[in-house]
Amino acid sequence: MNVFVLSTGRCGSTTFVEACRHITNYTAAHESRARIAGPDRLKYPQQHIEADNRLSWFLGRLDREYGPNAFYVHLRRDDFKTAASLLNRYHGGIMRAYSAGILMRKDPQHDPHVRCLDDCGTVNSSIACFLKDKPLKLTMRLENAKVDFRMFWERIGAQGDLKAALGEWDVRHNPSSESIVYRAVRAVKLLRRSA
Repeated sequence: MNVFVLSTGRCGSTTFVEACRHITNYTAAHESRARIAGPDRLKYPQQHIEADNRLSWFLGRLDREYGPNAFYVHLRRDDFKTAASLLNRYHGGIMRAYSAGILMRKDPQHDPHVRCLDDCGTVNSSIACFLKDKPLKLTMRLENAKVDFRMFWERIGAQGDLKAALGEWDVRHNPSSESIVYRAVRAVKLLRRSA
C-alpha cells in the first residue's frame, strides 16, 4: 500500500517523513518526484510514504492512479501559523506561483499575508474534497502530532521504532526563519500606522 501526505506545506511534512524513516516496512521520502512531469510524476514504489505539498495540484491524477487503494494523510496546522511560515518564503516557490500565477496579481499594494491565508484555505478545501470518498484516510494536526502520528502508525500497520519516530516531533526540521522581506514589509506597515 502507498501512503500520500497531502498538505499546504509549512505544516510539518518534512518532520513527518523524518518520523517515517523509523518505519522498517515502508520507504519514506519528501518531494522525491517533484521535478518530474508527465505520467512518471506519480510512479511511486509500493509500500512507500510520500509527503509533497505539490500533490494537491495533482489530485485528479492521484485519484486516477491510486484512488481508494492508497492511504491518505491530510496534514494540517493552524492556518494563521501556516500562512506566517508561507509568508517567510513568499517570493519563491508555491506562494510565488499561487500569487502571481494562479491569482494573476502583481499589484504591489496587495497584502501578502491575505494571499497566504487564501492559499491555505484553497489547498485544504481541495484536499478535503478529494478525501470525501476515500476509505483509508486520516487528518493529522501538527498541534497534536505525537498522538495523531501514533494513530497513523497503527492504521498503516507500521513496524519499526515508534519511540524514535515520535522523538522526531521534538525536533524542528526545515524551520522557516523570518525573512528580510517580511521584516521590511512589517516595518513599513508599522511605520504607516504610527504616522
